[in-house]
Amino acid sequence: MRFDTPKSLSSVLEDFLEKFPQKKKLKQGMILSAFEEIVGERMASEVEDLHFEGNKLAMKVKHPAWRQEIHANRFSIAKKLNSKVKGDIISDIIVRS
Repeated sequence: MRFDTPKSLSSVLEDFLEKFPQKKKLKQGMILSAFEEIVGERMASEVEDLHFEGNKLAMKVKHPAWRQEIHANRFSIAKKLNSKVKGDIISDIIVRS
């Protein structure tokens, strides 16, 4: 009887995710759940209606000042969220008032 060397759980999960048919949707969900962790509690509390429109992360904010703040930092926010899920899921962020 032959046994393979044991693999770490993280590598097994990564292999599974690569073959998962709805990988993009799963990673989009992971981004939505990690949003507050990445942008911070204060900024996340100002965001309403966080959702995806294709490859773009869309959100509505309560105050124009927060809209400007998020809009100015949208590329760095997108980069941090993409690196969190190890993929190129967000192409841009749309901020609405």
